[in-house]
Amino acid sequence: MRRAIVVPPVLAADALDELKRWLAITTTRDDASLEALLRAALDTCEAFTRIMPLEAECEEVLPAMRGWQSLVATPVQAITAMEAITSDSARTPLDPGQYLLDIAADGCGRVHLLASPAVSRVSVRFTAGLAPDWAGLPEGIRHGVLRLAAHHYRQRNEGGGQAPPAAVVALWQPWRRMRVA
Repeated sequence: MRRAIVVPPVLAADALDELKRWLAITTTRDDASLEALLRAALDTCEAFTRIMPLEAECEEVLPAMRGWQSLVATPVQAITAMEAITSDSARTPLDPGQYLLDIAADGCGRVHLLASPAVSRVSVRFTAGLAPDWAGLPEGIRHGVLRLAAHHYRQRNEGGGQAPPAAVVALWQPWRRMRVA
């Protein structure tokens, strides 16, 4: 299973204010749609870079098997809990002596069950994200999110392609993590 966001990141008013300045909007009429565009741009940033821009509390459900298993979301800041999930979806916290945790320098999180529990799945709760808030985002990431949200706002009646514009891709490219199959 891919990660699920349990507690979404807080999108500070700074982000909306910055986007409104970029678009020269002074009214509050479009605030809700502009915030939705910012969230969509953050999701697109994550899909492109394979890095969660803003910290959020997440959960991944993994098979309950011995050995190291990597979490999909990065960068992991902290792994906070593991639970066994029964066939009827009941959850029981795992004793910390039943598993090992590892967060590599590049933010990849891994868990290792020392013994196979009597269940088929385990839940891993963790915090992941590059920055705790909007102001903490690196300039290239933040500016790319703003440009993409502004692009979608300007193109809202045009339709158009789903790929980020080249200027946004150039801002995010240094942050992009590649996967080797």
